Amino acid sequence: MKVAMNAATQVHGVNHKSRAENTMSQLAIQLTDVSLRYNDFIALDSVSFEVEAGHTLALLGHNGAGKSSLIKIILGLIPPTSGTVTILGQSAQESQAHNCVRLGYLPEDASFYDKLTGCEVLSYFAALKGISQRRVETLIEEFGLEYAQHRQLKTYSKGMKQRLGVAQAILAEPKILLLDEPTVGLDPQASQFLYGKINQLKQAGCAVVISTHELSLVESHLDRALIMAKGKRVALGTSSELSRGSTLKTSIKFTELSERVKSNAFLQQFYCDDLLQFSAAQKPEIVQHLVSQCQIFDFEIKEPRLEDIYHDLMGQALGSPVGQS
Repeated sequence: MKVAMNAATQVHGVNHKSRAENTMSQLAIQLTDVSLRYNDFIALDSVSFEVEAGHTLALLGHNGAGKSSLIKIILGLIPPTSGTVTILGQSAQESQAHNCVRLGYLPEDASFYDKLTGCEVLSYFAALKGISQRRVETLIEEFGLEYAQHRQLKTYSKGMKQRLGVAQAILAEPKILLLDEPTVGLDPQASQFLYGKINQLKQAGCAVVISTHELSLVESHLDRALIMAKGKRVALGTSSELSRGSTLKTSIKFTELSERVKSNAFLQQFYCDDLLQFSAAQKPEIVQHLVSQCQIFDFEIKEPRLEDIYHDLMGQALGSPVGQS
C-alpha cells in the first residue's frame, strides 16, 4: 500500500465505507454454536459466524476442516446436531422450502450430463426453478457462451464448464451464493472473470460464501474470512483483524531513508534492515508519528499476505505450521 500526503487522513481514522457496508447491514446467514457429529466423530464443534448481505466470507482450512459440512448445513442438505441456523431471517426449517430459489450453489467439480448442450442444461434448471427462458438467454450472453450454447458439454473446457456452473447457480438471482473451490483448474483470465461476476452480485446485495484453498486469488475480494481446523473455528475477521491476531510483522519501507527516521528515539525500537517492523496493532501509532512528528509522507506499508497469516494462525492453533493440502 503506497502512502503519500493522504496518510494523515488515514491516521485520524477517516475510513470510507464501501457501498455494501453503507446500504446492506442485514444478516443473510447466521450460525450460532453449530455442531455436527457422526457417532464418535465431531465434524463441527460449536461454530458461530455471520455473513451480511452484500458481503463475501471466505472459508479457509485444511481438507477435512469442516468447510463443506458448513456449506451443506447452510443449504439445508444436512441438519446440525446442535446449534441454530438462520437464513435470511428465518430458521433453517422455515426457509428450506424457499432455499432452491434464494440460495445458489456451485459444488467443487460441478458435473452435468455430457451429452446435453449448455443451453439445455440452463433451460433444465430454469424449468425446475420457474425461471423464464429469457433469463437463460441473458446469462448465456453475459457469460460469453453464445458460440458454444448448442454444443454438447463433453466439448467444453474446464473454464467453460465453470462459467456454466456459475450461471446455473445465479439463475434465480439468489440472495446467497455458495461456491466450493470455484477457481480450481482455471487459468488467470477465467478466475478474474469469475471474481468479477461475484463482485457484481455483491453490489446487488447477494451474500457470497467461498470455500477455497487459493488464498492469493480470494484475498482482494473477501470482506471477512473464517479459518477452520478440525471442525473448530480458529479465527474470524477482516484481513486486518486476522493480521492483528497473528505473530507476523507489518513493515514500512521508505523511498529514501531519512536521518529523521534512523535518529528518532521512538522509531529506533522498530528499525531493522532499513525497515520499520512492528505488529499490526502498532501501525496507527507509528504512521501517526511519521506524519505528525517527522513530517515524512513518502513510504510504503507492507502488510502480511493472507496466505502467511493463515499459516501463522493455523500453526498457533495446531501447534505446528500447516499447509493447505
